[in-house]
Amino acid sequence: MRPLTHTSAKQLIPVANKPILYYALEHFRDAGIRDVGIVVGQTADEIRSAVGDGSAWDLDVTYIPQEAPLGLAHAVLIAEEFVAGEPFVMYLGDNVLIEGISRFVEEFDRHQPNAQIFLAQVPEPERFGVALLEGDRVVKLVEKPKEHISDLALVGVYLFDSSVFEAVNAITPSWRGELEITDAIQYLIDHGRTVRAEMVGGWWKDTGRPDDLLEANRMMLSLLPDRIDGDIDSSSELMGNIVVERGAKVVRSVIHGPAVIGEGTVVEESQIGPNASIHSDCTVRGSEIQDSVVMEQCVIEGVRGITESILGKHVEVRRLEEGESKIRLIAGDQSRIEVR
Repeated sequence: MRPLTHTSAKQLIPVANKPILYYALEHFRDAGIRDVGIVVGQTADEIRSAVGDGSAWDLDVTYIPQEAPLGLAHAVLIAEEFVAGEPFVMYLGDNVLIEGISRFVEEFDRHQPNAQIFLAQVPEPERFGVALLEGDRVVKLVEKPKEHISDLALVGVYLFDSSVFEAVNAITPSWRGELEITDAIQYLIDHGRTVRAEMVGGWWKDTGRPDDLLEANRMMLSLLPDRIDGDIDSSSELMGNIVVERGAKVVRSVIHGPAVIGEGTVVEESQIGPNASIHSDCTVRGSEIQDSVVMEQCVIEGVRGITESILGKHVEVRRLEEGESKIRLIAGDQSRIEVR
């Protein structure tokens, strides 16, 4: 996701104009979980500023500093005091799940295994940790297999009881210098503990690459209900599911849903969508944008054919000469791009 992640936490990149992390917080709330620990590193200040004390979601949030990215199992290890012997959910903050985690938590309560993992069938299992099953019981995990042994990938949501701390204290760092959560779960399996699996019931995406983020944006936009709180002039045309936030203005433009226009954004003589999210306080004039994520305070003027693009905060894209083209951009915060 670089260059976007040079200046922003990946978990705060917006999908359908909402930071990815916020979807996870909503899932905790909906599952009846109230105490949330967020493991933070070098982007701690940005995460704290975005989430605060969690009261916006009726949560009580505690921040757990991690001195370096030493692995997911290390994140579990340093959260032991926070967990205080209770079963807990671990949720990777860059995952997007439509289903949420309520059913996942209920099944854990019903079966009471030592660990429970979420799995999804994927076309590229070599990108993920994968699981071998006997019924709903996990018998083996393999991290990013070079040969095809399973297409059931670990989704970034796990449930553990306190036995996981024995595992994370017993394993050693991988070749990456990290304590791997797959090694910890395999330790539980090898030592006779019960590890069961649940299949994801709906759409899921690990937003680790630009194409994944754009797919997540498409999916979450498709779920938005129509809502027009901003100003639409009589010369504009709206088609499909569209959200226009308070203070936004659409002038002599066409908006194809699904799409969202953020607060204070001005769209003039432009075509937006389908599958476009334009964040707050942006200016779009004489331009065409589809299948893209545009973050706060961007300026796009006279640029036709922007597609499959991700623009960071405060990005300017302007055309210096007229012409027709297709443009795909992944631009970090405060970039300036001039297109001839």
